[in-house]
Amino acid sequence: MSTIMQPQIAIKKPELLAPAGNLEKLEFAVRYGADAVYIGGQQFGLRAKAGNFTFEDMEKGVNFAHQRGAKVFVATNIIAHNDDLKGLESYLKTLENIGIDAIIVADPSIIQTAKQIAPGLEIHLSTQASTTNWKSVKFWKEEGIARVVLAREVSLKEIREIKQHVDVEIEAFIHGAMCISYSGRCVLSNHMTSRDANRGGCAQSCRWKYDLFEDGMMDNDSVDNKQEIPLFNPEDDSYTMSSKDLCMIESIPDMIETGVDSLKIEGRMKSVHYVATVVNAYRQAIDAYFEDPQNYTFNPAWLDEIEKASHRPLTKAFYYTTPNQEDQIYGNEPKMRKYDFVGLVLDYDQTTGIATIQQRNNFMVGQEVEFFGSNTKFIQKIEQIEDEEGNLLDAARHPLQIVKVKVDQPVYPYDMMRKEN
Repeated sequence: MSTIMQPQIAIKKPELLAPAGNLEKLEFAVRYGADAVYIGGQQFGLRAKAGNFTFEDMEKGVNFAHQRGAKVFVATNIIAHNDDLKGLESYLKTLENIGIDAIIVADPSIIQTAKQIAPGLEIHLSTQASTTNWKSVKFWKEEGIARVVLAREVSLKEIREIKQHVDVEIEAFIHGAMCISYSGRCVLSNHMTSRDANRGGCAQSCRWKYDLFEDGMMDNDSVDNKQEIPLFNPEDDSYTMSSKDLCMIESIPDMIETGVDSLKIEGRMKSVHYVATVVNAYRQAIDAYFEDPQNYTFNPAWLDEIEKASHRPLTKAFYYTTPNQEDQIYGNEPKMRKYDFVGLVLDYDQTTGIATIQQRNNFMVGQEVEFFGSNTKFIQKIEQIEDEEGNLLDAARHPLQIVKVKVDQPVYPYDMMRKEN
């Protein structure tokens, strides 16, 4: 009896794909290790409040990324209504002329238009298309799609099966917020706030706090005197539908060994500190694996770094099993460590050991801070702060104020300074 052999999955170093809500975040994502970034323009994307890029900023971002060997993708992943298609052709042609590497699309009308109007734009199928099986992936490949961003509901086992059946690039999320609805197909925001989640206006209604009641009668009430009976305690701080955040930093070998081509971090609306911290941690983990796959060991410092970025409690979501109540936030939200990004290193004088810092949040003499960067990590106490004229300060209070700080170890431009809140 013959055995049908499945094709072997080719294991290669996957792309690390980072979010960039504006030009500064794009630059930090690339400096801290991203191989590619995804951004939003001012039309056709799903993050209306993400900062988003003008064409001028896109051009600057593309030049910055390409000079450093990184790519730039633009999210054009709305579910389009008729009126949304106005200006689409000129928009896509402009993206192609700017040098954007790919667009991320969910709507077939935008896919068809891009193929006709801007053939130089590579097309990636958005996670909004809810692709969960290899036959769907095969269909989209035959439609000219270069990469499929899988639904978040797909398991590691299913990714392996998809890669065995279809030779097309696969992108999967490794970190960030999880939508409580199926791959983002939600109308809660539409219903509660008249903001269309699938056209860029999601109000994240699932993450609100809710009180729960039932209709009923209290003792001695008449039928006409119904009351709402609370099903919560007054001290409750209740969440009903809020998912924990995805985090696969401890499972990098398992992700890589599925054959996935791109590992995606969610969060275009997150801060510069979040982007730099999370990207740097995953960059180190991925590189460590490929330096010596057989002897790879997880470094707990990577998870410690991630926990210093703003986040909810963490979960591995659908990758190993179907999520249950342990993967949701119910009742009181657990207290998480919080760190503030307080300073950006602009310069460092090796002779004096003085760093020039741009203030990003209040910090003062006597506080303990942490410096970190691609090659920097140490904690020290602030002993002295001077302004640009050499005047002693007790604190750096003013936004973007330039100050001088004595540091215990060398630092480098674009290193960050943070403090525990």
